Amino acid sequence: MRISVIIPAFNEEAGIAAAVNALTEDADLEIVVAANGCTDRTAEVARACGARVVEVAAASKTAALNAADAVATGDVRIYLDADVPARPALLRDLAAAVAEPGIEAAVPRPAVDTSGSTWPVRAFYAINSRLPVFRGRLFGRGVIAVSTRARSRFAGFPDLTADDMFLDAVVAPGEKAEIGVPVRVVAPRTLDELVRRVARARDGNAEFQRFRQSAPAGVALVAPEPDATSWLRDVVLRRPWLGPAAVVYVAVVLLAERRRRSASWDVRSGWGRIPAQRSPRD
Repeated sequence: MRISVIIPAFNEEAGIAAAVNALTEDADLEIVVAANGCTDRTAEVARACGARVVEVAAASKTAALNAADAVATGDVRIYLDADVPARPALLRDLAAAVAEPGIEAAVPRPAVDTSGSTWPVRAFYAINSRLPVFRGRLFGRGVIAVSTRARSRFAGFPDLTADDMFLDAVVAPGEKAEIGVPVRVVAPRTLDELVRRVARARDGNAEFQRFRQSAPAGVALVAPEPDATSWLRDVVLRRPWLGPAAVVYVAVVLLAERRRRSASWDVRSGWGRIPAQRSPRD
Protein backbone atom coordinates (compact mmCIF):
# COMPACT_ATOMS: atom_id res chain seq x y z
CA MET A 1 0.00 0.00 0.00
CA ARG A 2 1.47 3.29 -1.14
CA ILE A 3 1.05 6.17 1.35
CA SER A 4 1.34 9.80 0.28
CA VAL A 5 1.94 12.29 3.10
CA ILE A 6 0.90 15.79 2.06
CA ILE A 7 2.28 18.65 4.17
CA PRO A 8 1.08 22.18 3.37
CA ALA A 9 3.69 24.62 4.67
CA PHE A 10 3.59 28.40 5.03
CA ASN A 11 6.89 29.91 6.25
CA GLU A 12 7.85 26.74 8.13
CA GLU A 13 11.63 27.01 7.66
CA ALA A 14 12.22 26.68 11.41
CA GLY A 15 10.41 23.35 11.72
CA ILE A 16 10.03 21.71 8.33
CA ALA A 17 13.33 19.82 8.57
CA ALA A 18 12.20 18.09 11.78
CA ALA A 19 8.81 17.31 10.23
CA VAL A 20 10.28 15.75 7.09
CA ASN A 21 13.23 14.01 8.76
CA ALA A 22 10.89 12.26 11.19
CA LEU A 23 9.11 10.68 8.22
CA THR A 24 12.04 9.82 5.96
CA GLU A 25 12.89 7.03 8.40
CA ASP A 26 10.35 5.09 6.31
CA ALA A 27 11.54 5.01 2.72
CA ASP A 28 8.15 3.77 1.52
CA LEU A 29 6.36 6.99 2.45
CA GLU A 30 5.92 9.50 -0.35
CA ILE A 31 6.36 12.93 1.27
CA VAL A 32 5.03 15.93 -0.63
CA VAL A 33 5.59 19.38 0.88
CA ALA A 34 3.44 22.13 -0.62
CA ALA A 35 5.23 25.39 0.16
CA ASN A 36 2.71 28.17 -0.35
CA GLY A 37 3.25 31.92 -0.15
CA CYS A 38 6.58 31.38 1.58
CA THR A 39 9.03 34.24 2.04
CA ASP A 40 11.60 32.04 3.74
CA ARG A 41 13.58 28.87 2.85
CA THR A 42 10.80 26.36 3.55
CA ALA A 43 10.92 24.82 0.06
CA GLU A 44 14.72 24.66 -0.05
CA VAL A 45 14.99 23.03 3.37
CA ALA A 46 12.24 20.48 2.66
CA ARG A 47 13.84 19.55 -0.66
CA ALA A 48 17.23 19.09 0.99
CA CYS A 49 15.62 16.70 3.49
CA GLY A 50 14.35 14.46 0.71
CA ALA A 51 10.75 15.60 0.30
CA ARG A 52 9.11 16.21 -3.04
CA VAL A 53 8.30 19.91 -3.08
CA VAL A 54 5.65 21.83 -4.99
CA GLU A 55 5.57 25.59 -4.70
CA VAL A 56 2.44 27.73 -4.77
CA ALA A 57 2.70 31.51 -5.05
CA ALA A 58 -0.33 32.33 -2.89
CA ALA A 59 -0.43 31.83 0.87
CA SER A 60 -3.35 29.41 0.63
CA LYS A 61 -3.59 26.10 2.43
CA THR A 62 -6.29 24.75 0.12
CA ALA A 63 -4.28 25.74 -2.97
CA ALA A 64 -1.32 23.92 -1.42
CA LEU A 65 -3.40 20.81 -0.77
CA ASN A 66 -4.68 20.76 -4.34
CA ALA A 67 -1.22 21.27 -5.82
CA ALA A 68 0.21 18.43 -3.73
CA ASP A 69 -2.75 16.17 -4.55
CA ALA A 70 -2.03 16.68 -8.25
CA VAL A 71 1.41 15.04 -7.96
CA ALA A 72 0.82 12.52 -5.14
CA THR A 73 0.60 8.87 -6.19
CA GLY A 74 -0.42 7.04 -3.00
CA ASP A 75 -3.35 4.71 -2.44
CA VAL A 76 -3.92 6.56 0.84
CA ARG A 77 -3.55 10.31 1.27
CA ILE A 78 -2.51 11.61 4.68
CA TYR A 79 -2.91 15.34 5.13
CA LEU A 80 -0.50 16.48 7.84
CA ASP A 81 -0.03 19.97 9.28
CA ALA A 82 3.65 20.91 9.35
CA ASP A 83 3.62 21.59 13.10
CA VAL A 84 1.99 18.30 14.14
CA PRO A 85 4.37 15.67 15.60
CA ALA A 86 4.14 12.47 13.58
CA ARG A 87 6.18 9.33 13.13
CA PRO A 88 5.89 6.71 10.37
CA ALA A 89 4.31 4.22 12.79
CA LEU A 90 1.38 6.58 13.43
CA LEU A 91 0.85 7.19 9.71
CA ARG A 92 0.97 3.47 8.95
CA ASP A 93 -1.59 2.80 11.70
CA LEU A 94 -3.86 5.41 10.11
CA ALA A 95 -3.41 3.88 6.66
CA ALA A 96 -4.16 0.43 8.05
CA ALA A 97 -7.40 1.76 9.56
CA VAL A 98 -8.41 3.21 6.19
CA ALA A 99 -7.75 -0.18 4.59
CA GLU A 100 -10.41 -1.79 6.80
CA PRO A 101 -13.70 -2.62 5.02
CA GLY A 102 -16.10 0.32 5.06
CA ILE A 103 -13.58 2.80 6.49
CA GLU A 104 -12.69 5.74 4.25
CA ALA A 105 -10.95 8.11 6.70
CA ALA A 106 -9.07 7.82 9.98
CA VAL A 107 -7.60 10.12 12.61
CA PRO A 108 -5.60 9.62 15.82
CA ARG A 109 -6.90 10.44 19.28
CA PRO A 110 -6.19 14.11 20.12
CA ALA A 111 -4.09 14.77 23.23
CA VAL A 112 -4.06 18.47 24.00
CA ASP A 113 -0.77 19.58 25.55
CA THR A 114 -1.24 22.63 27.80
CA SER A 115 2.01 22.19 29.71
CA GLY A 116 3.42 25.41 28.25
CA SER A 117 0.20 27.38 28.55
CA THR A 118 -1.01 29.99 31.03
CA TRP A 119 -3.85 29.15 33.40
CA PRO A 120 -6.66 30.75 31.28
CA VAL A 121 -5.62 28.59 28.33
CA ARG A 122 -5.63 25.48 30.52
CA ALA A 123 -9.07 26.42 31.84
CA PHE A 124 -10.43 26.85 28.32
CA TYR A 125 -9.21 23.41 27.25
CA ALA A 126 -10.61 21.80 30.39
CA ILE A 127 -13.97 22.48 28.72
CA ASN A 128 -13.06 22.36 25.05
CA SER A 129 -11.28 19.01 25.16
CA ARG A 130 -14.41 17.40 26.66
CA LEU A 131 -16.84 18.63 24.00
CA PRO A 132 -18.57 15.70 22.28
CA VAL A 133 -18.29 17.45 18.89
CA PHE A 134 -14.79 15.99 18.49
CA ARG A 135 -15.96 12.38 18.92
CA GLY A 136 -16.19 10.49 15.66
CA ARG A 137 -15.09 13.53 13.66
CA LEU A 138 -12.00 14.26 11.59
CA PHE A 139 -11.10 17.80 12.63
CA GLY A 140 -9.00 19.08 15.53
CA ARG A 141 -6.00 16.77 15.05
CA GLY A 142 -3.96 18.27 12.24
CA VAL A 143 -3.63 14.86 10.56
CA ILE A 144 -6.22 12.98 8.52
CA ALA A 145 -5.86 9.79 6.45
CA VAL A 146 -8.22 9.47 3.49
CA SER A 147 -8.80 6.64 1.03
CA THR A 148 -8.65 7.20 -2.71
CA ARG A 149 -12.37 6.44 -2.80
CA ALA A 150 -13.18 9.27 -0.42
CA ARG A 151 -10.77 11.62 -2.20
CA SER A 152 -12.47 10.89 -5.52
CA ARG A 153 -15.73 12.33 -4.17
CA PHE A 154 -14.59 15.87 -4.92
CA ALA A 155 -12.48 17.42 -7.65
CA GLY A 156 -10.45 19.64 -5.34
CA PHE A 157 -10.48 21.31 -1.96
CA PRO A 158 -12.74 24.38 -2.07
CA ASP A 159 -11.36 27.72 -0.96
CA LEU A 160 -12.23 27.26 2.72
CA THR A 161 -10.32 27.92 5.91
CA ALA A 162 -11.73 24.77 7.54
CA ASP A 163 -10.40 22.16 5.10
CA ASP A 164 -10.64 19.50 7.83
CA MET A 165 -14.34 20.23 8.32
CA PHE A 166 -14.84 19.82 4.58
CA LEU A 167 -13.18 16.39 4.66
CA ASP A 168 -15.26 15.48 7.71
CA ALA A 169 -18.44 16.34 5.81
CA VAL A 170 -17.42 14.41 2.69
CA VAL A 171 -16.99 11.19 4.69
CA ALA A 172 -20.11 9.69 6.27
CA PRO A 173 -20.16 9.03 10.05
CA GLY A 174 -19.96 5.25 9.65
CA GLU A 175 -16.94 5.55 7.37
CA LYS A 176 -14.69 7.25 9.95
CA ALA A 177 -12.35 5.67 12.48
CA GLU A 178 -10.38 7.04 15.41
CA ILE A 179 -7.37 4.92 16.28
CA GLY A 180 -6.16 4.62 19.85
CA VAL A 181 -2.77 6.18 19.17
CA PRO A 182 -2.66 9.79 20.41
CA VAL A 183 -1.27 12.79 18.58
CA ARG A 184 -0.08 15.81 20.53
CA VAL A 185 -2.06 18.97 19.85
CA VAL A 186 -0.05 21.83 21.32
CA ALA A 187 -2.25 24.49 22.90
CA PRO A 188 -1.48 28.22 22.56
CA ARG A 189 0.74 29.68 25.25
CA THR A 190 -1.10 32.91 26.06
CA LEU A 191 -4.66 34.12 26.26
CA ASP A 192 -4.18 36.42 23.28
CA GLU A 193 -2.89 33.56 21.11
CA LEU A 194 -5.83 31.43 22.23
CA VAL A 195 -8.36 34.12 21.34
CA ARG A 196 -6.80 34.44 17.90
CA ARG A 197 -6.94 30.67 17.37
CA VAL A 198 -10.56 30.44 18.50
CA ALA A 199 -11.49 33.42 16.33
CA ARG A 200 -9.95 31.73 13.31
CA ALA A 201 -11.74 28.45 14.09
CA ARG A 202 -15.11 30.14 14.55
CA ASP A 203 -14.63 32.15 11.38
CA GLY A 204 -13.83 28.94 9.54
CA ASN A 205 -16.90 27.24 10.99
CA ALA A 206 -19.17 30.08 9.88
CA GLU A 207 -17.60 30.07 6.42
CA PHE A 208 -18.13 26.32 6.14
CA GLN A 209 -21.79 26.57 7.12
CA ARG A 210 -22.32 29.15 4.36
CA PHE A 211 -20.54 26.86 1.92
CA ARG A 212 -22.78 23.93 2.87
CA GLN A 213 -25.86 25.89 1.89
CA SER A 214 -24.57 26.37 -1.65
CA ALA A 215 -22.36 23.31 -2.13
CA PRO A 216 -21.63 22.48 -5.77
CA ALA A 217 -23.60 19.73 -7.46
CA GLY A 218 -22.13 16.28 -6.98
CA VAL A 219 -20.53 17.02 -3.59
CA ALA A 220 -22.47 15.39 -0.78
CA LEU A 221 -21.80 16.98 2.61
CA VAL A 222 -22.93 15.31 5.83
CA ALA A 223 -22.43 17.40 8.97
CA PRO A 224 -24.51 18.15 12.07
CA GLU A 225 -25.61 21.67 12.82
CA PRO A 226 -23.49 23.64 15.34
CA ASP A 227 -24.55 23.33 18.97
CA ALA A 228 -23.88 26.49 20.96
CA THR A 229 -24.98 25.01 24.30
CA SER A 230 -23.07 21.73 24.30
CA TRP A 231 -20.36 23.15 26.61
CA LEU A 232 -23.02 23.62 29.30
CA ARG A 233 -25.29 20.62 28.74
CA ASP A 234 -22.68 17.97 27.93
CA VAL A 235 -19.71 19.18 29.97
CA VAL A 236 -20.42 21.55 32.86
CA LEU A 237 -23.76 20.19 34.08
CA ARG A 238 -22.20 16.72 34.23
CA ARG A 239 -19.05 18.03 35.95
CA PRO A 240 -20.08 20.95 38.19
CA TRP A 241 -16.51 21.38 39.48
CA LEU A 242 -15.63 22.77 36.04
CA GLY A 243 -17.78 25.85 36.68
CA PRO A 244 -14.82 28.26 37.08
CA ALA A 245 -13.24 26.91 33.89
CA ALA A 246 -16.55 27.42 32.11
CA VAL A 247 -16.46 31.13 32.95
CA VAL A 248 -13.10 31.38 31.19
CA TYR A 249 -14.39 29.30 28.27
CA VAL A 250 -17.36 31.59 27.67
CA ALA A 251 -15.19 34.69 28.01
CA VAL A 252 -12.74 33.38 25.41
CA VAL A 253 -15.54 32.58 22.97
CA LEU A 254 -17.02 36.06 23.39
CA LEU A 255 -13.64 37.71 22.92
CA ALA A 256 -12.99 35.57 19.83
CA GLU A 257 -16.34 36.53 18.33
CA ARG A 258 -15.62 40.19 18.97
CA ARG A 259 -12.21 39.89 17.35
CA ARG A 260 -13.33 38.04 14.24
CA ARG A 261 -16.06 40.61 13.62
CA SER A 262 -13.69 43.55 13.94
CA ALA A 263 -12.76 45.59 10.88
CA SER A 264 -9.07 44.67 11.21
CA TRP A 265 -9.62 40.89 11.22
CA ASP A 266 -8.34 39.02 8.16
CA VAL A 267 -8.41 35.26 8.67
CA ARG A 268 -6.76 34.58 5.32
CA SER A 269 -3.73 36.77 5.84
CA GLY A 270 -0.88 34.28 6.21
CA TRP A 271 -3.40 31.51 6.96
CA GLY A 272 -4.73 33.74 9.81
CA ARG A 273 -2.59 31.78 12.23
CA ILE A 274 -0.17 32.31 15.08
CA PRO A 275 3.38 31.02 14.90
CA ALA A 276 3.56 27.38 15.89
CA GLN A 277 4.73 26.49 19.37
CA ARG A 278 7.42 23.94 18.66
CA SER A 279 7.78 20.82 20.73
CA PRO A 280 9.92 17.70 20.45
CA ARG A 281 8.64 15.19 17.91
CA ASP A 282 7.12 11.99 19.28
